[in-house]
Amino acid sequence: MNIREMQDEIMRLKKENDICILAHSYQSHDIVEVADFTGDSYALSKLAAEVPNKTVIMCGVRFMAETVKMLSPDKKVILSSPEAGCPMAEQMDRELIENVKKQFADYTVVAYINTTAELKTVCDVCVTSSSAVKIVGAIENKNILFIPDCNLASFVAKQLPEKNIKFLQGGCPVHAAITKAQAVSAKEKHPGALLLVHPECRPEVAELADYVGSTSGIMDFARKSDAKEFIIGTENSIAQHLQYECPEKKFYLLSKGFICENMKSTTLPMVLDCVKGQGGEEIEMSPEMIAQARKCIDKMIELGG
Repeated sequence: MNIREMQDEIMRLKKENDICILAHSYQSHDIVEVADFTGDSYALSKLAAEVPNKTVIMCGVRFMAETVKMLSPDKKVILSSPEAGCPMAEQMDRELIENVKKQFADYTVVAYINTTAELKTVCDVCVTSSSAVKIVGAIENKNILFIPDCNLASFVAKQLPEKNIKFLQGGCPVHAAITKAQAVSAKEKHPGALLLVHPECRPEVAELADYVGSTSGIMDFARKSDAKEFIIGTENSIAQHLQYECPEKKFYLLSKGFICENMKSTTLPMVLDCVKGQGGEEIEMSPEMIAQARKCIDKMIELGG
């Protein structure tokens, strides 16, 4: 089968089998084209809870599929690539944070959505990259322990100097690998382009940017901007998606190495196997785990809307 034939078969089978396909924005374009929804992880989880389909396929990484399951416990949730983990989500575990909390007993523990369900069970509130500043600002306690991404924590701390934000040395190895020198070089190579970066990048990279925001924020900014050239400082698939959407504009890669191997572990043939009922991994969580892990997500909704 060629790509088009495979896509057509996926579209037919997902309707026949009452399946909703979610694709994170870091997926390749051939997968995005067969998805019902594409976007950031939490936005996709909310959409999954609203659709009538009883089966949901998450083309993303494991913590994203876990979040879908937490918000839709009665649905069958399939992770398209069982090997698709997230190095940031797996950097810290429940035991570590329980011990750290003993040292910072008067701190509110804020967990980035990019964490495992188990880790969320010992955290107070969850945040996304787009809602972090708003939610941390709305927390009454000025003492904040932010996990696991120290770069996002640093970004939030700069916006909220009135808060006392502590953080551990964790984060996305792909975003954190980008250097100031690379950002300077890209700006020199494309002097007319705006630099758009994710807050998971190092502070010295974010300081050079014309816009710092979530993946969806970066895409929205590029779509709506009057500018015609952009350097994309997040996973390289975003530049590809934007080039399809905005062919009249130019999109450059901040680094050719800006690739999430875990996201790219999902392939179109894998998605076809999933809609056939022959692939992927079903995410199963106990009611107790869901109830505990959802507390910090419910608090996020309460504070952030």
